[in-house]
Amino acid sequence: MGKIEKGEKCSVEGCNNTAVRSLSKNTVAKAGLKLRDTRRAYLCQEHYKEFKKQTKADRKLESMRWSTFGGKSSSYVSKGAGYE
Repeated sequence: MGKIEKGEKCSVEGCNNTAVRSLSKNTVAKAGLKLRDTRRAYLCQEHYKEFKKQTKADRKLESMRWSTFGGKSSSYVSKGAGYE
């Protein structure tokens, strides 16, 4: 049974809501949320939503970085390139 299932509270300063997600402390701190001194960042639904909004651009860039040819699948490359 994990900490969230046991009823861990949100790690954001001033919030006592029940946590729904557990993330890396460094990742959440980069998003600008003020955290209590904990090893992991436990976020309630409200703060997790705020975290996702603030990191949307970074996640999109990271996704595009891993995709090939601007989002086209690798099967497109093998079929359309003419290589047998």
